[in-house]
Amino acid sequence: MMTVTPIPALRDNYIWAMHVGSQAVVVDPGVSEPVMQWLEETGLQLAAILITHHHGDHTGGMPALKKRFQAPVTGPAGGHIRGIDREVGEGDRVVPAPGFPEFQVFAVPGHTLDHIAYYAPDHLFCGDTLFSAGCGRLFEGDAEQLHRSLAKFAALPGQTRVYPAHEYTVANLKFASSVLPGDEKIEKALANALKIRENVNPTLPSSVARERDINVFLRTEEPVVRAAAEKHAGGKLETGVAVLAALRHWKDEF
Repeated sequence: MMTVTPIPALRDNYIWAMHVGSQAVVVDPGVSEPVMQWLEETGLQLAAILITHHHGDHTGGMPALKKRFQAPVTGPAGGHIRGIDREVGEGDRVVPAPGFPEFQVFAVPGHTLDHIAYYAPDHLFCGDTLFSAGCGRLFEGDAEQLHRSLAKFAALPGQTRVYPAHEYTVANLKFASSVLPGDEKIEKALANALKIRENVNPTLPSSVARERDINVFLRTEEPVVRAAAEKHAGGKLETGVAVLAALRHWKDEF
């Protein structure tokens, strides 16, 4: 049976660690030290590294971990991330180490053009594309790309656990509450997240079903979300992509 553990890193990152037996696989190690400390404390051996995109807070610790543990690295195709041993893209399949599930690779551009995600039944490692109650900023891609990427996640089974790379839940829910004031599920989720963070515990993982309820970026086809985005934008928004773009701009300034 596979267990997944968040390793806090930097200011608000999580390096997700999967472990089966004595073997571990980490996703997006932005720094190496917390991973090494966790491995020492647990007695596990690092068997592989998965990377979702090229930003330094997701790759910075990879070279040191690879060198120390001789762990192979899987990441997005394009040749622009030094140290990748296997480049993958949409539709590829990855078994990171013996005994681990097979992961399907999704190409999910928007936050960056090279962004990928790893999905196995009940597990989605989505990097910075999807957060609990939010989504990534549009640094390289556009709203149409991000809309398609988020739709891939929304179509997954509801019980799928969602492992974003940042602890942004409270801030995202405060934004969602401003978009849809009085939304019962959003308000309940915010109150719960605030209580969890009082003790500096992770609000993650989330689930696909939960995100469908509380994440306005997955609800762009709903009339109530469209109306809120139009009111803020000051004009008609004819498509879900336009609603997403307006929401993302609104969140950037929130």
